[in-house]
Parts: sequence; C-alpha cells; structure tokens
Amino acid sequence: PPEQPTILDKWGRQLNGSIGPHEEGDDITLTCRTVGGHPEPTVRWLVNGMLVDEQYEHNAGDVIENRLVWAAISRKDLDAIFTCQAVNTLLTEPKEAMVNLDLYLKPLTARILKTVSPLVADRRYEVSCESAGSRPSAIITWYKGKRQLRRTKEETRENVTISELSFVPTTEDDGKSITCRAENPNVTGLFLETSWKIDVVYPPIVSLRLGSTLNADDIKEGDDVYFECHVKANPHWRRLTWLHEGIVLNHNTSARIIRSNQSLVLQRVTRQSAGKYVCSAVNSEGETLSNELSFRVQYSPTCRFDRIVVVGASRGESVDIACEIEADPPAKTYKWKFNNSGETLEVASERFAKTSNGTISVLRYTPVSELDYGSLSCWAINSVGHQISPCIFQVVAAGKPYSVKNCTLSNQTTSSVEVYCLPGFDGGLPQYFLLELYSTNSAIPRYNITANDEPYFYLSNLEPDVTFKISVFAVNSKGRSQGVILEEVTFRDPEKRTASDGDLPISPLLGIVIGAAFTVIIVVMLIIIRVRKSHPQPEAMYEQKVVGIPHHHNMSSAKPLLRSGSPREVSDERDPDVIPAKYGSPDGASDIQIGSVNGPPSLPGTNVPTSPNRGTQTTMVAQNWISPGPAPPMDPVFHQYSNPMLGTFPRDSRPKNLQLGNGSSATLQKTDLELNGLAIKERLMANRLPESCV
Repeated sequence: PPEQPTILDKWGRQLNGSIGPHEEGDDITLTCRTVGGHPEPTVRWLVNGMLVDEQYEHNAGDVIENRLVWAAISRKDLDAIFTCQAVNTLLTEPKEAMVNLDLYLKPLTARILKTVSPLVADRRYEVSCESAGSRPSAIITWYKGKRQLRRTKEETRENVTISELSFVPTTEDDGKSITCRAENPNVTGLFLETSWKIDVVYPPIVSLRLGSTLNADDIKEGDDVYFECHVKANPHWRRLTWLHEGIVLNHNTSARIIRSNQSLVLQRVTRQSAGKYVCSAVNSEGETLSNELSFRVQYSPTCRFDRIVVVGASRGESVDIACEIEADPPAKTYKWKFNNSGETLEVASERFAKTSNGTISVLRYTPVSELDYGSLSCWAINSVGHQISPCIFQVVAAGKPYSVKNCTLSNQTTSSVEVYCLPGFDGGLPQYFLLELYSTNSAIPRYNITANDEPYFYLSNLEPDVTFKISVFAVNSKGRSQGVILEEVTFRDPEKRTASDGDLPISPLLGIVIGAAFTVIIVVMLIIIRVRKSHPQPEAMYEQKVVGIPHHHNMSSAKPLLRSGSPREVSDERDPDVIPAKYGSPDGASDIQIGSVNGPPSLPGTNVPTSPNRGTQTTMVAQNWISPGPAPPMDPVFHQYSNPMLGTFPRDSRPKNLQLGNGSSATLQKTDLELNGLAIKERLMANRLPESCV
C-alpha cells in the first residue's frame, strides 16, 4: 500500500489538523502527496465527505500529488473538512489525511437597542448596541460625532456581543449622532455600524451684547443705542424679557424704549439709562438669564443735590464748603463765583481744591463783614461739556438755635405723656430737637429722644410716683440752645390713690350734716341774688370781671375793668383831643379779650398747637419771657394790652414752675390789668406823643 498521504499548503508547508484562519473570499490551495504503493495509488480530494477532485500527477520517483484549488471561500466553508485519500486496492482501507478550515468572519448585524427621545441635557442615560455573526466575537465601539466614547461595558455569548454605553448629553450634543460600530479586528477594513441622531432639549442659552456697530466707551447722553440678545434653545424660546437694574422693560415708544424680536433699542439715552442690563428667555425647559451687561452713559456734570444748600458761618469763622457733583467721566476743572446782590466775583482757583476722583471741590470761605454773606456758585467741566446749572450755597450768618417755647404736656397717664413745644429760630441752619428726662437729684438722663421735624415727643413706660424733670433743646451744627426745663412732673399711681381714699370712714350722720349745710348755702345765695335785683346800684361805673386767672391767684387780685355802655360814663371833656379807646362793644362783649376759659386768644402769627387726640393739657406759658430772641421795640402800654398771654390752660392741670435755660425759675405771675382811659391818656401825655398818633 502507499505511504500515509500529507497535506501541504501553497508554500509547501505541511498542514496538521487545520487550515487557516482565512478571511472570507480567500482562495485556498492544498496539495495531497503520497509515496509508493503497488499498484500505483489513486490520490483524491473530498470536502465534507464529497469527492471533489481525483486528478493526480506523478512527480519524480514514486511521488504522486493531487493539487486542489478552492476559490473564494465563504462563511459556509467555516469548519469544512478537506480530506486527502490514497487508495490502490479495494482490499484495504484507503490511506488518508484531513484538515479543518478555520475562518475569520465579519459581523453580520449591529443595532442600537431601546433608544429614548428626546434627551434632557445634563441627565445620564444608558443605551445598548448588539452585534452578531462575527468570528471571533465582534468588538463594539461607540462614537458621538467623531469622538469615541469610552464609558462602556460588554457582554458576549456565542457570536453575539452586547455593549452598554452610559453618557450625559449636553446642549452641544443636540442634533449629533451616536454611532455603534461592530468590527472584527482580524478582518481588515470590514465593520458594521449603526447611528442614532439624538434630540437634546435644554433651557435657553442666552447671551447679551451691545450692538455690533456701537462703541461702549463712547456713548453720551442723547445717543441712540441697541442691544442684541442671542438665544439658543431647544425647544425654541417662547418669551423674551428685558431688564434694567432688575426692572422689566416693556415696549414704550413714548419712553423711547423699542423692542424688536431679539433686539432692544433705546433712543436718546440719559444718565438714568446707565446700569446693568439683562435679557431673559423662557421655553418649556425653564428660564435663563443672560450675562449682566454694564452700560455706561457719559454726561456733563450736575449737582449731586438738587437744592440750595444753606451754610451757616459766623463772622471770622472759616467753613469748608464742599461742591459735590456727578459726572462721567469725572470733572477736570471747577470754578466758583460769589454774589451778594451787589456784585459778582469769581473766586481764584488757588482758593479751592478738588478731590483725586474729581467729584468734589472744597472751598474754604471766611465771611468778615455783612457783605461777605451771599450766594456761592460752583460749576464743573469734564470732557463731555460744561455744567449747565451751578450748585448754589447760601452763606448766612449762623449761630446756635434759639430755645423752644410754649411747651405743653398732654395725654398724661400713669406711665406716659406727650410733650409738645413751639420751635424757635433755627440759627440760620437746619435744626432738630432733643428731649432729656431726668429723675430728681440725678444728673444722668433716663431718656434721650430726638425729633427731626418738630419738637414733639412721646414718653412711655415711666414709673409712677417718681418725680421727673424734662429738658427740651434745639440743636443745629453750631451747638444746642439753652434748655427749657419742666420740673416736678409726677405720674400718680391710681391704685394707691384709691386705697388711701378708702381708708377714710364716712358715717351716715356726717353725710346728712353735709347735705343739710349745702342746702342752707343754696337758700342763702338765692336770697342774696333776689335782694340785689330788687336794689340796683346805678352809680357803679366799674364791673369786676375775672378772666383766665390761675388757680393760685386770689379773686381779690383782679381789678375792675372799665365797662362801656353803663348807666354812667366817665366824661373826658377836660382833654377833648384824646380819642377815647373803645374798651367795650355795645352788647357788652370786650373788644380786647384778655383771656378765656375756652382757649387761648387768637394772635397774629401765633397758633398754640395741639396734638391729635389731646386730652387734659398743661400749657407752659411764659409770654415773651421765654422768647429766644429780643423782641422788637414797642410802646409799653400797647405791649401790655395787645399780647397779655399766649395761651391758657385748665385750672387744675397747670404746672407751677417753668425752668428757663439759665436755670432761673420763671413762676407764672398774675398781671394786674386796668383798662382805664384816664390812665392811658396820662401815660400818652407823659411820653409827649403827638395827639395825631393816638
């Protein structure tokens, strides 16, 4: 029999057991060689047991070969068995050799499983890709656009590979493709891939810019400007909002605010247009604010305070007057002028200085005479232009304020009280008011209260049965006035008063005696009145009239007033040139009212204020004695009868003393008023006044 056959590849190498692996489409050349055998053996090829080739040839010697060419192998040839047989008789089994065909196979399928749409930006998602038909198992790679994604994990079973991708889409990923690529690295240039175009939704991305044709550093008052709001959003934005310093800007042509799609136009901007601008866009995913755009508007200088500033200065006193302006860019130069209604003078530049930031100029001014009081004007200049309206400072002669006057206590309870005064002259400067509350024999105030507009104070939570002293001051930048002091202010505890009253036993007999005595007094008074009516006194030319008498005055201290219209009049024939004053009206009412229990007299320019809901009040009246300034000169007689009293108060609530600023106690004194025509005439004649002046 022949020797055992051998299988050789096309390069003459002996193959044992397998051939390959080969790629699909390759051509395979196999040679089956055997030696010897008698009779001559037949050499043939079988593929998977089927005879495919039995043509053989002789080589040198006893070598017999059969060459098989298997063209364009395919996937179905995988694991095919190629058998070479040498046989020369049917009496023996054929001698044979076989090889197995091994192939590299490319993937057959690649598909993405369970896709989600749309995707929300910045949220994590997992997606899988499955590939089958590859030998060996396919390698799956993921791509987003052209960038490979590496956060994956794979699972392989038989020739199926499953890869899971975990990723977080961003706003930039909207519209991009996620690609799954399956490939056999042993098969050159062959792969399968599938793509998934993702839809990513996200809140608007907003950016704000000044118009591209504008120079942000060269915008002045009166210019027209526009802003551009760039919005990127999925889904598309549905509302756009503009804000200036946090305030929404609406379309308003009268205010020169024009909104057009994604643009904002401001016509004839002013300095108020400067500030921070923001645009906001809204879609179904949310609302987003843009970047803050700081908008600058340059303008010429203006005064920081739009009012005339009063500057108080005494003669010889140096004051620093600060001219504060607002300007963008800062002011370069300043100029000052002085005007006293008689002349206008320009202040030399060396007399004043400006701060480094250019917003303040300080002038040191010293008035020496009355002519140095007037108005100072200040102008500033910057690169935009000159200041149109100057800053004005009115220099006035100033000093400490005058004391308050006519202080009133009202709405007094067991623990609270209201204090109200009339302000005095402010000394030429703005003033405020200060109240200090002291306990008796204490130099440290218990309360310290200020009032800006008027000297009105409310004191509460005060201890009962404690005597207090109240001091009221007016204060300005020059100092404070002398204090008006209210002494011996006590808040009684009603419980203690009730207890003390209850301790006094009142017997029924005492009540009967008091009632009988009261009845007798009434009967006697009725008899006296009836007797007087039946016996008139026509000779009486004076009538006693008690008006506005404090409770500590005696009734006898009031002198009778002249009564006009009485049965008997005083004759003035001795001095016919003296015009008699009419002290009484025909109906008996006095033309000059000295006082009234119903309220204070009405005087020109004098109003005794009352606080709201004021109950029993105590009015501290000192007539002209507590006036903070000198009164104008006037005739003593006229002064005595024209301004007798600035107010009255109930009999039982009037304080006993009023402490003046110098510490002296001004006790309210009674004034003997005697309206006597003869006395007035003698006073006038003694002063030698011309008769025509009377």
